[in-house]
Amino acid sequence: MAANADVRHELASLADPRRAEGSSRFLQMMPGGYGEGDRAIGVSVPDQRRVAARYWRGLSLAETAELLSSSVHEERLTSLFILVRKFAKGDEEERGRIFRLILANTGRINNWDLVDSSAPYIVGPWLIDKDRSILDRLAESSLVWDRRIAIMATFAFIRAGDFHWTFRLSERLLRDPHDLVQKAVGWMLREVGNRDRAAEEEFLARRYRAMPRIMLRYAIEKFEPQRRREYLTGVL
Repeated sequence: MAANADVRHELASLADPRRAEGSSRFLQMMPGGYGEGDRAIGVSVPDQRRVAARYWRGLSLAETAELLSSSVHEERLTSLFILVRKFAKGDEEERGRIFRLILANTGRINNWDLVDSSAPYIVGPWLIDKDRSILDRLAESSLVWDRRIAIMATFAFIRAGDFHWTFRLSERLLRDPHDLVQKAVGWMLREVGNRDRAAEEEFLARRYRAMPRIMLRYAIEKFEPQRRREYLTGVL
């Protein structure tokens, strides 16, 4: 039977100090960065996914939750990969427990890679056929990761052809001060546009002038060069 010690041991065996330095910079773990206080050991994401694939069946939910509380970034990310696998294979009761575990630990899902590896695959899918008002509460949180979780969860709805909550939360987060939320909103609007360009442009038409520049750039990234210029220069 697998245990946390096995996961930690395998991750430690894959650690690379040089990669850890790069990860610390990339995820801004330095003082003053949004990932300040975190610790990387330098395990690649593909290696973490392989570890998760090896151990997810043998770890209990409680053991996985313990990994999620780790001070090591890769241990937390690997725990989320494990939870995503458990969620995909679990019954309704198991999936509900995993959803509640995620919401109870958003303070440990405290970087963009952690959010993006879990919210679209657990939070969004759980809420597909349920009350989604929790997303409004997350979007109003003072914690940047809660706000990113809220908008990234809507990726599951977008994949199902439902854009309402992406637009609803984009409106709410339109003037969010944090660039990690601005980028996520722009990204989700772009995903809407990939499926329904007219719907995205209808949303943008009355709001693009008020958007932070980075949000707008992300939202229109796939537009034709001339159309992008029109949005960026405000000459629609």
